[in-house]
Amino acid sequence: MAAGALLPLVDRASWILQAAFLLAVQSGVGALARRVPLARALTVAAQALVTLALLTLVFAREHAFAGLIPGPDALRFFAGLLEQGGDDVSRYAIPAPLSDGIRLMLVGGVLVIGLLVDTLAVTFRGAAPAGLPLLALYSVAAGLSDDGIDWLWFLLAAAGYLMLLLAEGRDRLSQWGRVFGGAPGPGGDSPGAVAPVRTGRRIGAVALGIALVVPLGLPAMNGGLLDPTGAGAGSGAGGGGTISAVNPLVSLRDSLNRDEDRQVLSVRSELTDVSDLYLRIVSLDDFDGTTWKPSKRSITTVPDGSFPTPPGLGADTERTEIGTTVSTADWYAQDWLPMPYPPSGVSIRGNWRYEPVGMTLVGDHGQNTRGLTYEVRSLHVRPTAEQLADAPEPAPALRREYTELPDSLPAVVSRTAREVTEGATNAYDQAVKLQEYFTLTGGFEYDTEVDVGGDSQAIARFLRDRQGFCVHFSFAMASMARSLGIPARVAVGFAPGTPQADGTVAVGLRDAHAWPELYFEGVGWTRFEPTPTRGSTPSYTVEDTEESTVPDPARPSQTASSEPSAEPSASKGCTPERRRMGACESESPQAALPTGNDGPKWYALLGWALAGFAVLVLPLAPMLWRARTRAARLGGHGRSEAEAVPYVLAVWDELTDTAWDYGIAPDESLTPRGAADRIVRLGRLGPGAAASVHRVADAVEQVLYAPRPRPTTGLTDEVRGVAAGLRSSADRRARARAVFAPRSSVRVVWAVSAWWAGVRGRLSALRPDWRRPSRQRG
Repeated sequence: MAAGALLPLVDRASWILQAAFLLAVQSGVGALARRVPLARALTVAAQALVTLALLTLVFAREHAFAGLIPGPDALRFFAGLLEQGGDDVSRYAIPAPLSDGIRLMLVGGVLVIGLLVDTLAVTFRGAAPAGLPLLALYSVAAGLSDDGIDWLWFLLAAAGYLMLLLAEGRDRLSQWGRVFGGAPGPGGDSPGAVAPVRTGRRIGAVALGIALVVPLGLPAMNGGLLDPTGAGAGSGAGGGGTISAVNPLVSLRDSLNRDEDRQVLSVRSELTDVSDLYLRIVSLDDFDGTTWKPSKRSITTVPDGSFPTPPGLGADTERTEIGTTVSTADWYAQDWLPMPYPPSGVSIRGNWRYEPVGMTLVGDHGQNTRGLTYEVRSLHVRPTAEQLADAPEPAPALRREYTELPDSLPAVVSRTAREVTEGATNAYDQAVKLQEYFTLTGGFEYDTEVDVGGDSQAIARFLRDRQGFCVHFSFAMASMARSLGIPARVAVGFAPGTPQADGTVAVGLRDAHAWPELYFEGVGWTRFEPTPTRGSTPSYTVEDTEESTVPDPARPSQTASSEPSAEPSASKGCTPERRRMGACESESPQAALPTGNDGPKWYALLGWALAGFAVLVLPLAPMLWRARTRAARLGGHGRSEAEAVPYVLAVWDELTDTAWDYGIAPDESLTPRGAADRIVRLGRLGPGAAASVHRVADAVEQVLYAPRPRPTTGLTDEVRGVAAGLRSSADRRARARAVFAPRSSVRVVWAVSAWWAGVRGRLSALRPDWRRPSRQRG
């Protein structure tokens, strides 16, 4: 049931049927092993071996002995398949295609979690800690899904866990028989469910209701689990909904970081000069000092007909409406729609929503760009340098929002901005000087190997080292512009691609790009290009463009001519021969937020999950073991004469271990009566608890020495009374140690030592005796 949370991660659900069948076989093996019965460790080992054989049969039978027994070839195949799955997870957006590698990760992960749950809940009879693996499974699904997990999957997982707890409770109650039940119904009907079971159901229902309903009334929780925006980008039916302030480009970033330059888009445009054909995906306008990300914005239905006029664009600014047709690759699944900015209309099929501030389209409830063809009408805005220089001050609210900088931003950023723009008389001159600082006068180098950095010093290091790629340049210029009072944000998308012979433009992975947008009243959000050798320098930032003899370092590597070419673009300084030999450095930019180099791999996530599980479980292992041991000792019947002896001795062991946990070490040399006197004296027990100790000791002597031992009832309550007396007479530190670090848990070490001694003894007995026979005669 908890594995259902993984269903939205892939576009086919057939894997869960396979996982359910294999999980049923795994659980059946465990049930048979416990019925034999086998030791607990052997039961778990048998289930693990059968699970490995099943995975081998399903995924690697051609590389195994008899299709079931994995050998070195099968293990190498598994390793390669897991590596392929990790690559596919990094390459594709959610929902990803169900490749063999992803299927192995899903099915294998469910089987591993299922084995952990079965081991904890059934083999070791501890349903409560079995919730940790279930929580890990749900958390992985929720963490990988950009839009979060639908509340239905949480409800299923929680219901399954409550059923597990209820089953364990009913099993333990059944060991005591029918202790008490509900009152007879009308007409003398038999009573209903046992009261504790009925109460447990009510508690479970109330807990689930609180978990689902209470967040709806808390504004800080953004609507809770029932919020309709949780299943996608928006509510889906009406005009409400929001886009959360999260990184929308995780999947795109992972695809862009690959060395392979695959074609992403095929574009046909009415634009004469395709060097200006930037395809914008999303704008990042929230800067917290370590990362730029999109703000949480309201979304609505896509407007019919023409879009509203872009913010800030005045009637005096020259513009031309152009049409662009975009076709996306079948493997490219992006939630945000690449479009020229500013769009004036979109014709597209599917479920899309419109974010009016950034003028972007975002997929709703799983909609993405995979294999789409759509048409965009957009405005090609051509401001003049004079219009930008004479732009009036923006509205105070807009200026306040888009010039906000965190206090953690190093002072060197604003200081460098003032030094670079010294002598500038207006915001436009300052922006041009910043652009020229990065592309011409600052001595910066374009280098994709530089780490993005994820702390508040990342921009300061970039200004010091002067090496980076588009993320560094755009983030730095936008931050410096804000420090000068110029509204700024960062756009992420694709730079102009490569013209083809058929008149289209091929946009590949290496065309992924990030650039700053600065706001000028009367023109609106205006593109600048601070990254050297990437994209194209806007004409309104270059004086006398047609007559200038100064080389433009910000022009793209391909020619800006609109004449089609059948040759693919080549990086500067990299010949086709060197490219075929693999000697060219990848120029693929990490068009993403500064969250690391390539993002965490699947094995890193698995390692952190296991480490977190160990951190949670290992400190609590003694407490869990004692709880399990206590439940086993006190849960016996002891009603028949055959059961009397083991039951009473188990109860006595629990009493002496409880006293040990509170500092009264057992003394094996004493009789039960002498040991009882010692516990009463050292534990400073009151009359009631002391009487309970002696009653248990009397029961022990009776079963040890009486000709026919008789069952004794009520011993469990006696032990609980003694435990309460020891707890009340101990100080706070002793009580905490008795719970979290019980001294009697050392019995585990003793048991392992005895088991190992027995194994060594059996191995020694099996070892042949090679000693030569004696030649002495008697």
